[in-house]
Amino acid sequence: MLDVPPAPVPADLVARATDRGLRLLRRRRALHRAGWLLLLAAAVAFAVWAAVVEPWTVPPAETTPEIEGW
Repeated sequence: MLDVPPAPVPADLVARATDRGLRLLRRRRALHRAGWLLLLAAAVAFAVWAAVVEPWTVPPAETTPEIEGW
């Protein structure tokens, strides 16, 4: 098994591997940027919604309270 010569390697293997690695790196960077932009857009949308709706305030009472002492 060890006496067999090594398999032939294509001459352009390094160039193809480099191109593929660069392509994967560009894709990864683009996905990271898109993810950060999506997160930023969601944070801005939440901030605008919270400023308009003000969910932290108590809603007005639906009925009037009973008057005591009359």
